[in-house]
Parts: sequence; structure tokens; C-alpha cells
Amino acid sequence: MSKQKNMTGQIATLKKVMHYLKHYIPILILSVVLATVTVALTLYFPILTGRAIDLILDKGNVDFPGILAIAKEGAIVIGITAAAQWIMNMCNNRMTYNIVRDIRRDAFERIEHLPLSYIDSHSHGDMVSRIIADVDTFADGLLMGFTQLFTGLATIIGTLLFMLFVNVKITVVVVLLTPISLFVAGFIAKKTYSMFQLQTQTRGEQTALIEEMVGNQKVVQAFCHEKEALGQFADVNDRLQKYSLRATFFSSLVNPSTRFVNSLVYAAVGITGALAVILTGGAFSVGNLSCFLSYANQYTKPFNEISGVVTELQNALACAARFFELIEAKEEEPDAADAYQLEQADGTVDIDHVYFSYVPEQKLIEDFNLHVQPGQRIAIVGPTGCGKTTLINLLMRFYDADSGHIQVSGHDVMHMTRHSLRKNYGMVLQETWLKKGTIRENICMGKPDATEEEMIAAAKASHAHSFIRRLSKGYDTEITEDGGNLSQGQKQLLCITRVMLCLPPMLILDEATSSIDTRTEIRIQKAFLTMMKGRTSFIVAHRLSTIREADSILVMKDGKIIEQGNHDTLLAQNGFYATLYNSQFDQG
Repeated sequence: MSKQKNMTGQIATLKKVMHYLKHYIPILILSVVLATVTVALTLYFPILTGRAIDLILDKGNVDFPGILAIAKEGAIVIGITAAAQWIMNMCNNRMTYNIVRDIRRDAFERIEHLPLSYIDSHSHGDMVSRIIADVDTFADGLLMGFTQLFTGLATIIGTLLFMLFVNVKITVVVVLLTPISLFVAGFIAKKTYSMFQLQTQTRGEQTALIEEMVGNQKVVQAFCHEKEALGQFADVNDRLQKYSLRATFFSSLVNPSTRFVNSLVYAAVGITGALAVILTGGAFSVGNLSCFLSYANQYTKPFNEISGVVTELQNALACAARFFELIEAKEEEPDAADAYQLEQADGTVDIDHVYFSYVPEQKLIEDFNLHVQPGQRIAIVGPTGCGKTTLINLLMRFYDADSGHIQVSGHDVMHMTRHSLRKNYGMVLQETWLKKGTIRENICMGKPDATEEEMIAAAKASHAHSFIRRLSKGYDTEITEDGGNLSQGQKQLLCITRVMLCLPPMLILDEATSSIDTRTEIRIQKAFLTMMKGRTSFIVAHRLSTIREADSILVMKDGKIIEQGNHDTLLAQNGFYATLYNSQFDQG
């Protein structure tokens, strides 16, 4: 039953592979034709060698003109065989890397449209592995295996037919002069080294980009950066395809070169054997013996290749099943065709009887109700796991409520486009995320058309301008992967500057100052007061000192609001908020 299930799964996966392969049928047909030509000419060459040997032995006179004619014909056959082999390899490589590019493009596009529930519930490293390592294994094992398998089977059948005409009782040990082939392969490999370095380097860039984007989809989607991310990925993906083709241009010469050398070796062995038969008076035709030696080797060699190809095909199908699982993952529910476009929110937010759970058996938010007036600053506090960040996810529609309604400016968020909703929010998260690029590009991520004056004004407002100016290239300083060359505080300042530049009508500050020292935090809080003036703001914080000035503080526990009021009112109630506050500021 298990074997049958595996076979059914492999067939289903193979059909999916054919969907990508069908776009390159002309290249595949050309590759198969060239493989047939290569096998036919390879099997024909020993016949020429045998004829040459027979001419040498014919009536004791060496027919030099006849041998010269055969030599010319043999040279043509060898040349055509080598050229056909090389062109076939280039066809296979082009087909392989084109399909790899298409699959990775589809996989990355799917990631950009997956709901955050999928991203959060799957290992990011595993997703990267599916797109990079699994696709590479699939390409090497399956696509190249088609032609290799056909070539191997054709060679076995062809040589078997020819060997039937030779005395099979003859046991011959053929010592192949393989070092010549290895020398040729090694010489060409040196030429390919630099090309493979570029290929490996670009693949590393691609892996880093995917990890960067997969791990920070919340910020990418919050700033509606999907299109730019896809463009950046397409650039790296196309460069990887180009470098891969250049690298394989030289490496593809290895096989035809070694075949050419082997053909010369066997010709030399055949002629030497013929002379030896003349001297010893051998009973068998030397020409036939030469054919047998060649066919015997050609007959046994494909068996090893085919066994390896079958293993690689199975491995390739297993890898293909993994990345097809990602490509076929259910996308985020698309916006309705008539979905409302929220141009400029007035800041009113209404949450009415909202229920939500990540797991159906475990309710997280139950019967949540809240009315927020324009310009209000709403602080959300509570113990870990009480639903603070989940509420933010619901406001941004990173997740959709199980039931109930959330309205912004009088419109249900379920009936408006996600893009227009998120454009009206500015978000600063505890987990800072900066993409690889310049400081300027990161600040202007949400507003690419910002002027120099606007950018600098935002940086000054967030107190980031002074440290940026001290950097070697100022705003043109390159940020390494995930801001590795900046301190945590500097990275968070840049994230705040990014929101300062956009200044949307609503703000979400999720632990926004938790990674900044106390002195910087005081300066940032002053900047936040300016930024939040006239803007609806939701502030999530564990450090309660950051929310004293909030208009209303929601104290959450087990997904419900258990206390609500301003700072002084809640302290006077001497309830759960007072306990949390006093535990942080108890001087005794």
C-alpha cells in the first residue's frame, strides 16, 4: 500500500514537472535528436576502425589510400559526435536553468502572497531550503536524467546488437587509458573555476534575499513593498541564470572532450592489436576484435550511469514534491473585485464583538470591543500571550478575525483592500528589519518619491540624523544583511525614521523603544509625541514608562480587556495595571 502510494505521488509530481517542461518542448526534442545522433555516430566509429584494420591486413598489402579515406571519414564522425554532444549538453543546461528560474519565481511569488499564518507556522529555513537546495537537486537529478537515461538505454541496445556478431566466449580485459581523459577534464575544470565562483556567490545572495524577505513579511506587507521585493528577487534570479549558463559553457566541454580522447585511444588500441595479430597469426579478424573491444566497454558503461540516474530521479521527485507543496500552498484570500479603497482614514477605529484564535481549541481573543476616536493614543499592556500583538495583527489584517467586525473610518476592513488599509498605518516593530541597501533606500521604503529635505527632516525628528551624518557615506552608507553593521538602537532609529517620513493617519508602535537606551528613549518619546499629534496611535509596550501620556490604556489578560482608563485612573483603581506598574517601578 505504501509503495503504491509512493508511486502515485511520484506520478502526480511528474505531471507537475511536465507543466514546466512543456514550455521548452522544442529544446527537449532537439536534445533527444542530438542524443540519438551522438549514440549512432559513437557506435558507427568502431566499424570504421574495423574496416581500417581489415584494409591493413587485406592480402598482406596495406591499402593506404583506403585507410586515409576512412581516417577522414572517422575524423568527420568524431567531430560531428563531439559537436552534437556539446550542443545537447547546452540544450539540457539551458532547459534546466530556465525551468529552475521559473520554479523559483513561482515559489517566491507565492511567498509574497501567502497569509502570515502560513509564514508564522512554517520554518523559514525549511522554506529557503525548498526554494534553493531542493530545486537544485531536482534540476540535476530529473531534467538531466531524462536525456542521460535515453542515451544509456540506446547505447546498451545498440552495442548489444553489434556484439551478437562477435564471439562472446572471448574474455578480454580492456585497460582504458583513462588518465588522458582525466587530464582533459581537469584542464577544463580549471577554466570553469572562476565562473562557478560567480555562480556560487550569486546563489548565496539569492539565499540571503529569500531569508531576508521570508523572515520579515510583516514589514514588507505593512509598507506594501511586495512589488519592489519581487523586482529585487527577479534581478538576482536572472543573474544566477546568466552565471550558471556561463559556468556550464566550459564544463559542458568535459564530456565530449573525453569522448573524443577515448575514441582516439580505442583507435590506437585497435590498430596496435591488428599489428599484433599479423605477427602472431591470430585466428580472429582483428577488425572484429577491435569492434568487440569498443562495444564491450560501451555496453557496460551505461549500466553504472543508469543506476545513478534512477537514484537521482527518485531524489529529484522527492525534492520536487517539497517545493511544489510550497508553490501550491493556499494564497491569502484575494480582495474582492469591488473592495473599498481607503484613501485617507480619519482615524476612527471600531472593534465590535471580535473573536480570534490561532488554534480552534484555544481561544485567544474573546468578545473584544473597542471604540477609538480620531487622534486618540491607545496603549495596550498585559502579560505575555494576552493578545496584544494579535490585536495589532487583526488591525492590519495580517490575520482575519474568526467573527465580529473591525471598522476603520466607518468601513469594515474585510470589505476594503489590504493595500489601502496598510497604507494608512505606520508601524514600528520590536524586531527591527532593514533590507540590504543604503540607509536612504531603507528610510524611503514606504515613500520612494520622498525629497532629500523630507528624508532629512524625518531623520532629525527621530534623532537619527546625527549618527547617520557620522557614517562614512552618510545616507548612502550600505547596510549589510539585516543591518549587521549597525547597533540595535541605530537600526530601530532608522525604522522609526521610516515611519516619520510617511506619517500616515494611524500609527502602531509595538515595543518600539525596547531596544534603545534610556537617554535615547527620552528623546524618541518626545519625537513620538510630535508624530502622534492628531494621529490615532496604538502603543504596545511592556515598559510602562512609555505609555503614561496615553489617552486610554487597555489592560488585557487572556484576550479580554479587564481594565481601561488613563494612567492616573488605573493607578487609583489599584488593580492589575497598578500591580504591573509598581512591579517595574518599586523603589523598595
